[in-house]
Amino acid sequence: MQKNHSVMGELEVTQLKTKKDRANYIHHLLNDIKALELMIEKGMIDEGPLRIGAEQEFCLVNQDFLPENKSLELLKDINDDHFTTEISNYNLEINLDTFQLGNTCFSKLYEQLEALLDKARKAAAKKGIKIVLTGILPSLTVKNSDEQNMTEVERYALINDAIKSSRRQNFDIHIKGVDELNLMHDSVMLEGCNTSFQMHLQLGTKDFVDNYNWAQAIAGPILSACTNSPLLFGKELWSETRIALFTQSVDTRANSYLLNEKQSRVSFGNDWQRGTITDIFKDNISRFRSFLTTNFTKNSVDMLNDGETPRLRALGLHNGTIYPWNRVCYGVLDGKPNLRIENRYIPSGPSTKDEIANFMFWVGVMLGKPKEYENVNEKWSFKDVKRNFFNAARYGKATLFKWNGKDISSHDLIVNELLPMAYKGLYKFGISPHDAEHYLKIIKNRVHTTSGSEWLTSNYRSLLKDYKPYEAMQILTANMYEKQEKGYQVSTWGLINTNLGDAFKDKRVVKHIMNSDIFSVRKNDSVALVLNMMLWKNIHHMPVINQDVELIGLLSWNDVKAYLDHPEKLDESVKSIMKTEIITVDEYTPITEAKTLMKEHKINSLPVVSQDKLIGLITSNDV
Repeated sequence: MQKNHSVMGELEVTQLKTKKDRANYIHHLLNDIKALELMIEKGMIDEGPLRIGAEQEFCLVNQDFLPENKSLELLKDINDDHFTTEISNYNLEINLDTFQLGNTCFSKLYEQLEALLDKARKAAAKKGIKIVLTGILPSLTVKNSDEQNMTEVERYALINDAIKSSRRQNFDIHIKGVDELNLMHDSVMLEGCNTSFQMHLQLGTKDFVDNYNWAQAIAGPILSACTNSPLLFGKELWSETRIALFTQSVDTRANSYLLNEKQSRVSFGNDWQRGTITDIFKDNISRFRSFLTTNFTKNSVDMLNDGETPRLRALGLHNGTIYPWNRVCYGVLDGKPNLRIENRYIPSGPSTKDEIANFMFWVGVMLGKPKEYENVNEKWSFKDVKRNFFNAARYGKATLFKWNGKDISSHDLIVNELLPMAYKGLYKFGISPHDAEHYLKIIKNRVHTTSGSEWLTSNYRSLLKDYKPYEAMQILTANMYEKQEKGYQVSTWGLINTNLGDAFKDKRVVKHIMNSDIFSVRKNDSVALVLNMMLWKNIHHMPVINQDVELIGLLSWNDVKAYLDHPEKLDESVKSIMKTEIITVDEYTPITEAKTLMKEHKINSLPVVSQDKLIGLITSNDV
């Protein structure tokens, strides 16, 4: 089978800058729309048999289960054009072949996925690299998300520069779940934290728009059973945090009130699709400006007139810079043009069998749509469907959906309606009953027991009773890797093995043991406040910070305890007694080095700073 690759990955691209370049690009983009309309009108689009395909993104980690920036080296060693780069240098992607829908196509897809992953594992092992499938790698830190970790491929730098120049300000990331993440970031590299299993379903032109609307309608319930990304930088956020993170990390809008772009480039959309297939592309072109171009040799309409099948490169380039969670894609396979829906909201992992089960579940529900749900855009509120999607991202299996006008739990909707619907859809298109039963049972077991996000959060909470977040995230990643290597489905994973953390105990750094939930004061606060905070919280060291969270001083219990006998002096300010010559460490300083510093300077605490900002504290008790 051949691959149905995206245009973006195949072309040499440059940033649109000059008026002439923009005019030329728009000329080819409008010609691509005309060519697509002509191909649909002439019946040139492949109407069947239907096909499926997928893209597998995965993470590279070292022996300590931390991100490993060696994607280009590994790609060279693998030497297989199924593999390609991602924006982060610790990620790679596999473009799987397309398979005709029917019989054992999902098992064949699974076999190819395992074979290609095995090829990558063998090449990776020679470099001391391990491969992990996960929506967001638990052991990621903010440090892994700066521009130094960007893959050295020109198009990624171009996209980063174009989006940054469009925003003209930093990215303000704010995600609130069980914990809360507030982060100002200076590049699109946070997008690289997201790792997905993108699923493609080729469809004919008949009822394509209605089928796209159905894909939107089922997105929330499908996602609720497949969540696998609850953690980011040690924070417990959404069941599928990728949905919030990706939306904010490539947002070209300086604020959400701009007249031109009311939607983010990553979007669920604002309404049902109506009209024709090309209207979907026209809507995207109208909303989002292009910022990349390439060399065009011939326009698409002329190619059609000459009997050639156009690749619609300008349209493909534009489509590659917008990211609806259900994206319509044009491609050419065996010389025949086709249209497909790309499902982008499903995360990688927790295992390859879980992923194929997710794929089969989605395709089955797509194809098993009952007649009563035809023209769903005329019967259901789009706001309900959009709310379903974001609630599913937040709460996973705990979501209460608005479905066909009624409130229903994720469990009841999936078990009683969507799984039976999936079976019917799969059987209708000749899928092997044995395969359907095998993979859909994985979904049923997961709904009744544990999803990927539930396994991660429950075990992370358990680990935090005995470990600091950084080490807990490493142990969590180590366990995830072990379960995946054994081929277990997530519903059987159970409790984790804490002994897996022993291998990297000798390589611990300050981040492993520091306290990040620390109390601090300002220089103008009174000694009375400091004294009482120390007594209330039983702490012996108090950092002093300014309004920018920069460390400017330090107080110890020895500095303030004398004031217990002199209440008349308690109104003095912190500024008058704080130490300003402070020994500090970086969060990645080895613990042995921190211990030596404390001994040499005869101190019992070390503030941990990053770019002069206080991020933690370690004491003699910690080391």
